[in-house]
Amino acid sequence: VEPLMELTQAMASASHAEEPVCRRRGDPENLLLFKDGDIILGGVFSFHTGWKDRKDSYMNKPLPLQCTSLNFRDLQFAQAMLFAIEEINNSTDLLPGISVGYKIYDICGSDARSIGATLALANGNEIVSVPSKAPCTRPAHVQAIIGATSSSKSIAVSTVTGPFFIPVISYFATCACLSDKTKYPSFLRTIPSDYYQSRALAHLVKHFGWTWVGAIRSNDDYGNKGMATFTETAQQLGICLEYSVPFFRTDPSAKIQRIIDIIKASTSKVIVTFLARADFHVLIHEFSYHNLSGYQWVGSETWIFDSQTAEMDIHHILDGSIGLSIPKAHVTGLREFILNEKPLNSSNNELFIEFWETLFNCKFTQSTPSSDIQRECTGHEDVTGVQNSFIDMSLMPLFNNVYKGVYAVAHALHNILSCNKTCNKSVLQHIRKIHFTTKEGDEVYFNENGDPAAKYEIINWQPRENGIMEFVTVGLYDPSLVPEKQLNLQNKSLIWARNSKQVPVSVCSEKCPPGTRKVLQKGRPVCCYDCIRCAEGEISNITDSVTCVRCLPEFWSNERRDACIKKEAVFLSYEEIMGALLTAASVFGAHMTIGVILIFFKYRKTPIVRANNSELSFLLLFSLILCFLCSLTFIGEPSDWSCMLRHVAFGITFVLCISCLLGKTMVVLMAFRATRPGSNVQKWFGQTQQRLCVTAFTLIQINICIIWLTTSPPFPFKNFKEIKDKITLECALGSAVGFWAVLGYIGLLAILCFIFAFLARKLPDNFNEAKFITFSMLIFCAVWITFVPAYVSSPGKFSVAVEIFAILASSFGLLICIFIPKCYIILMKPEKNTKKYMMGKKAPNSL
Repeated sequence: VEPLMELTQAMASASHAEEPVCRRRGDPENLLLFKDGDIILGGVFSFHTGWKDRKDSYMNKPLPLQCTSLNFRDLQFAQAMLFAIEEINNSTDLLPGISVGYKIYDICGSDARSIGATLALANGNEIVSVPSKAPCTRPAHVQAIIGATSSSKSIAVSTVTGPFFIPVISYFATCACLSDKTKYPSFLRTIPSDYYQSRALAHLVKHFGWTWVGAIRSNDDYGNKGMATFTETAQQLGICLEYSVPFFRTDPSAKIQRIIDIIKASTSKVIVTFLARADFHVLIHEFSYHNLSGYQWVGSETWIFDSQTAEMDIHHILDGSIGLSIPKAHVTGLREFILNEKPLNSSNNELFIEFWETLFNCKFTQSTPSSDIQRECTGHEDVTGVQNSFIDMSLMPLFNNVYKGVYAVAHALHNILSCNKTCNKSVLQHIRKIHFTTKEGDEVYFNENGDPAAKYEIINWQPRENGIMEFVTVGLYDPSLVPEKQLNLQNKSLIWARNSKQVPVSVCSEKCPPGTRKVLQKGRPVCCYDCIRCAEGEISNITDSVTCVRCLPEFWSNERRDACIKKEAVFLSYEEIMGALLTAASVFGAHMTIGVILIFFKYRKTPIVRANNSELSFLLLFSLILCFLCSLTFIGEPSDWSCMLRHVAFGITFVLCISCLLGKTMVVLMAFRATRPGSNVQKWFGQTQQRLCVTAFTLIQINICIIWLTTSPPFPFKNFKEIKDKITLECALGSAVGFWAVLGYIGLLAILCFIFAFLARKLPDNFNEAKFITFSMLIFCAVWITFVPAYVSSPGKFSVAVEIFAILASSFGLLICIFIPKCYIILMKPEKNTKKYMMGKKAPNSL
């Protein structure tokens, strides 16, 4: 007796006796199941899922709700609560010597009725029609309340009990909003919050590559809050919702038809549902009627492992569904207790009769007004022999949640009984701190938000040959692990919509392959895009790339635009046709010049060779060989030495060549002047002076080249801009001033030579060399005048080819115009190769 008195005092202290507990007015609630005890636990269940419509006239007091549609599931939940209480009463370790009673109300799925039942549990169910003079302060009627089933009902119950700190422990209310202790300080639950389930569903959808999905949610706290968290997480994972529609089981048929029209018009093939079981049952019939097959359903724990839902799917539109459920559980002896109808029969005869008639589809009848009962139902039918959801134990995890909730209250009361007089006697505070293990080995504790540890099994609906739907566990989701290990799918074959073994595809746009980038479609979600091929020189080497990356300067994109390949280095080489032809022309010109040298050397004592300084002729021929050969330095891969050599050799050899021509021209011109009486020009322009003249002109060019090479010499250069997909290897000028100074100096000498030759063109010789020098310099100047614009406008290696062509053209022009006529006389007209003929008096030829 002493422990009982201590516990009673503790209960009174813990219930905030100084605060007024108001007494209810109006009709009393219908108490369905009850049992007296030293302490009382309350329970609110929806033994019925609906009520009859009524039309209130607002002239009379509304009648109480008439509940309809007996709900076997909540009857099972209530049986689980009674089983736990019976175990506790028979225990010698937990609350010894203290009996636990219960009072259970039917709220019929109504928010309003759930509030009335909660007030009845908190304050008592008696009626006070007139104000009482007695102080309205007393302990709470029950120490804790088990329930309710849904989130909306739990919110209503917790709102009432919150100010009085009466614990409410739900086994199936999952709305994340209930974790807010500022609004619902007395609420706890043995099922995880939807915060984790919503995120888990989003990760599950992402795992299978579904980025374009539809969504249907219950239009209540459970559906709206759960879908809001899912949508937020889905957006973070790159998942888009094509539609998200709310539904409640009392919605008119027009609302259901609108949902069906939206689904039919959609392009997504995956439907994510956050639907209460009762709401989903209403929709299943309509979906079956309209044959909405072929969709992949993703479900929350409310229906995904519910066999009753599977039985209602007569057209198998839900085959292959996948979703989350709380882990499987087993409570020893609970199945046998639930199938024993005695607790119902002993507590409420009306409920038992309705249950029995509904279970066996029979009828109890009255034969006389004296309540003698003639039964078509015997009352002794075998419960285990019927095919009904009442005998289905697939919801054992939820029964286990009810079981753990009752034991949590019992452990808290036991701790209060065991603690000293100075400890906190609040039942709510002790429940928050409990941590125990059930007889099946399950750990029970609550975090700071009153939630248990979250863990989900991934369930797949797989139909069997006998028509039975099997709920196969194919994976696990544990948010306590690191992110990459939270979702763990087992190596089991999954069944998808229409019994397919191929994972369905549900995307707004196909994945953009490597080599393309995503461009959003105007006015549509981010999951809808077009795939644009990367531009030249850019690549994307991953799927669904949002940008293309430009290759490094030495690389270029391949044809597929998915990899950067090293650019081909191009330069004028000996192997290609153009390089080979220019090389052949250069070698041919050099050999041709050597041939002329051999002819001149053989006939060196003939008048035509001796005329006009044969020494300059041989020097000119030697310089022409160098001119032909210097063009070879422009062919091949540029290097430091070749870049400097090609321009220097070109500049010096051409100056040497033109210096010789200038000397020969001046010799011809001075020779004519020397024949006049009294002229001493000959001594001022003899062979020594000619050598000095050639040397001086050449040294000037050499000095220009030395200055150029020492200040800013030419160097190898990789040109990335000339040809986009290739590297042009060329020689940068270093100093453009140096290059144009070399070229300008050559041009200056060429113009002087042309002027002198032009002045001597009509000298009275039978073989006037000045004419041929004039022609050669005319060709030379024409070639190099056209070279400048051609060189500037030619891309890459073609500019080198233009320069080589100019060198060869001018060299051939000099060789052919000056020496070929002489060779023709030497070889073909030897009779003209005489001093007499050379000095013959003839009228000068004009150009």
